[in-house]
Amino acid sequence: MSTADRPSLRWKVAVTAASAMLLAACSSDEPAAAPEPRRSAEATATAPAPASPSSHGGTPDLSAPETVATGLDVPWGLAFLPDGSALVAERDSGDVLRVRAGGGKPQQVYTVPGVSAAGEGGLLGLAVPADYAETEWVYAYYTAARDNRIVRFKLGGGRPEVIFDGIDKAGIHNGGRIAFGPDRMLYVGTGDAGDGSESQDRDDSNGKILRLTPAGRPAPGNPRAGSPVWSLGHRNVQGLAWAADGTMYGIEFGQNRFDEVNKIEPGGNYGWPEVEGEGGDGDYVDPIVTWGTDEASPSGAAIAGDTLYVAALRGQRLWTVPLDGGEPKDEFSGRYGRLRTVAVAPDGALWLTTSNRDGRGDVQGGDDRILRFPAR
Repeated sequence: MSTADRPSLRWKVAVTAASAMLLAACSSDEPAAAPEPRRSAEATATAPAPASPSSHGGTPDLSAPETVATGLDVPWGLAFLPDGSALVAERDSGDVLRVRAGGGKPQQVYTVPGVSAAGEGGLLGLAVPADYAETEWVYAYYTAARDNRIVRFKLGGGRPEVIFDGIDKAGIHNGGRIAFGPDRMLYVGTGDAGDGSESQDRDDSNGKILRLTPAGRPAPGNPRAGSPVWSLGHRNVQGLAWAADGTMYGIEFGQNRFDEVNKIEPGGNYGWPEVEGEGGDGDYVDPIVTWGTDEASPSGAAIAGDTLYVAALRGQRLWTVPLDGGEPKDEFSGRYGRLRTVAVAPDGALWLTTSNRDGRGDVQGGDDRILRFPAR
């Protein structure tokens, strides 16, 4: 994206001593009390839209895990090609791997140049648009030397095209999840880079969910014309998913008390750093589900049927959240270690990645791995 094409945001790089000091206190592994998971009053849903590729009508069989890849180096982003194979981003190496549903040795198909992997930064989210068969574009969010940025590239080779940059980086809270919504726009979850004030600044790209065109420009219909900001007041968004009716959900790391599942409204303010968990005063949108941070530290999210699946890092479990209002339940507590990304494949199977080699986990044999749960 050229300087002339960029929206009028405040672009700056934030790698400060304060961010480093926050690493122990505000990371995905911070100690906290463990309140029971709770569901609050639901926020107003967004307008219905066509079904998203992230949702599927089937039900994954969580009793029938299949291992489709082992020996990976901190898998982070995960996106599917039309043939059902997956592209997987290795956070620290910058490699993009192709993994087939039937298993076999992962194939390196691209390396994103200029990845600066340190702390929670590196090669993060991946996204494949619905028109991939025509365009062959693959999108990636990564930490570079001076900022976090979004690029697109083709697996056949060539340098990537930077479509959006200037998202502050830090040792923590780099955000990184990207996904195409049912409207074929690119949604981006960013973190506050250790500076909560950025989350409330409408002219800053950090602590936000952004909505961009496939070319990286502010999407038509955003709450403010010419601005990429879709929602604000976020701490560190790392999960994005849509239900079949078009309702959007965002998954967010808390600080000391509550992790959150939020219904995302265009223009909605989710309260950080003024509020963690429920505010209840009407100034901010309350989460629909909260967990204690030691039970979750949630990352990826996906929807199959009427269930939202949320992968938990510090909590080392997969949360299932019924979208009809039932109580959340946890699966696999401690069995596979830290869980980073969950996604629904074109055939309805649920894919789940571990993150035990990220410097915060206990490495098990075969880590890091990808598990597949076939649809019933």
